[in-house]
Amino acid sequence: MNKAILPAEDRRRLRELAKKQLEYSMLPEMKEREERWYRHNDLKGEIPMIHFETWPLEGELLPELKCETDLGRYIEHVLLSNMLNHEKIGDDKVVPGTFDIGWNRSMTLFGIEISREHSKDSMGRELGYHTLHPIKDLRNDIELLKPSVYTADKEATLEWKETVEDILGDILPVRLAMGSPSASLSQCVVHLMGMEAMIYSMIDYPNEFHVLMDRITNDHIEYFRWLEDESLLLLNNGSNLVQQGSFGYTRDLPGEGWSPEKGISLENLWLYMDSQETVSISPAMFGEFFFPYYKKIAENFGLLSYGCCEPVHGIWDKYISTMPNLRKVSISAWCDEKHMGEALKGSKVIYQRKPSPNFIGVGKELDEAAFSEHILKTLKCAQGCKLEITFRDIYTLEGNTDKPRRAVEIIRELIDRHWK
Repeated sequence: MNKAILPAEDRRRLRELAKKQLEYSMLPEMKEREERWYRHNDLKGEIPMIHFETWPLEGELLPELKCETDLGRYIEHVLLSNMLNHEKIGDDKVVPGTFDIGWNRSMTLFGIEISREHSKDSMGRELGYHTLHPIKDLRNDIELLKPSVYTADKEATLEWKETVEDILGDILPVRLAMGSPSASLSQCVVHLMGMEAMIYSMIDYPNEFHVLMDRITNDHIEYFRWLEDESLLLLNNGSNLVQQGSFGYTRDLPGEGWSPEKGISLENLWLYMDSQETVSISPAMFGEFFFPYYKKIAENFGLLSYGCCEPVHGIWDKYISTMPNLRKVSISAWCDEKHMGEALKGSKVIYQRKPSPNFIGVGKELDEAAFSEHILKTLKCAQGCKLEITFRDIYTLEGNTDKPRRAVEIIRELIDRHWK
């Protein structure tokens, strides 16, 4: 057992918080909320689900950390974050009954370490950065694409698990857990060469661009299969994050006939994908240079959640709607809500609406009338769909920490009056 060396006061603080989290997780409302998530993701729900992603706002919402040591403060931060939505927001996030940690693993695409220059905002957070792109000209630099590097440190992960268990494991179970694997291929391209070079390369060097996309795609699949072979995959059909502020609760995974003895394969899991960086190209170019590669990866998984901030309506009918096992699609603030509402009505794909972050993130006071109108439009456009409302990309509350809770209250009031 890896005994953690902590001051007595740090240990006492963490154990108190662990008890509090466990108590919250056992509340009847958490069990009811969990069941609603299962029904929602399995396309059987009747009421829209709401989640407010809080990590960018923890500096304003979380209480001041009290532990003295770095180890204690890290665990304290996780515990407080697990309870934040319940205490401050009132949305549908479930307080977990576990302390989750993930395998220490990574993929370095083509063995190229991407360097970034960061800048701090007024709160000292390094949210913005500039990428130093290694590829300057695709035709001349394609030789830089070496084999990708996959790593995992099981020993370090298990030691970390034992450390946390020593502190609070007799109160709150410590669980190895995994969110959704992700494959944002266009982001990989932009990190390698930048947006301008990506767009010009499709025109100037189409053959080389397809070689690049094929390499990125195959290396992602190889990495995912490597995780499978190394027993590093974990089921993500519960409270696990499916990126983009959503959760994996579903009884449709790991799939009919699965048993632990069979091990976990990609087809037992959620996958997440997006292609924000292709908003400036035509649907036809997306279909030629990106979509076949996205689809090739998606075919390996059980369920797919697609999209971030990009408006999907222009590529929906011909491309995204044909993705295998698509269960959830992002309807961002830049998306044609009406078009997507009509497309998804009665379908097996969840309408995951991302309201504009401006209502809550800009200005100290919440304009309740304008916000209500914004949400009411969503409720009208999404009638006949399975609706999920996810708040993301809000980086400040301008000192008014009541705005998130009030926004959720307004949505619930509107749902009660207008959702059929």
